[in-house]
Amino acid sequence: MELYIKNMVCARCIKTVVAIFEAIGAKPGHVELGKIIVKEKLTDEQIIKVKELLVAEGFELLDDAKTKLVEEVKSLIVNLVHYGDLDSMKQNLSTWLVNRLHKDYNYLSNLFSSIENNTIEQFFILQKVEKIKEWLVYDELTLSEISLRLGYSSLSHLCNQFKRITGFTPSAFRRLKDHHRKPLDMVFQ
Repeated sequence: MELYIKNMVCARCIKTVVAIFEAIGAKPGHVELGKIIVKEKLTDEQIIKVKELLVAEGFELLDDAKTKLVEEVKSLIVNLVHYGDLDSMKQNLSTWLVNRLHKDYNYLSNLFSSIENNTIEQFFILQKVEKIKEWLVYDELTLSEISLRLGYSSLSHLCNQFKRITGFTPSAFRRLKDHHRKPLDMVFQ
């Protein structure tokens, strides 16, 4: 049984969701951001309890196919930006998504915009900005290294985009005491 869960954005989310399913006596199989495969069909009572427990932890069980698809797009982008390899990606985001989801990009784009009230591209940019913030806070990489790792065409492109979104240059942001970072599931809100 394949179930889709909204707001799963990190490894800790996966651990929490697995624990919830184990708490109701379900046997989770494969789990990834936004999706869990349960080895056995859940009873109606188990589904009600899972929904309650998920909501209590900030998640939501998805029932609608279109909403599931949008969550899958978001999960793919979060994985790509935060755990992937953007610097070696040889195709643009739209082609990359089409190859993974086997759906027309115009359909994905229109669906995403209608549900999220924002574009796929804007979500992608906001995720990249959050990753930049993370790397700036930890001060382990130079701006040039960050630019390369996130697939920017130039350092100036990164700096301009970062300033447009945050209001700060990367250097000014690095000097802040309060870094204004958002949890990944709150990037659009």
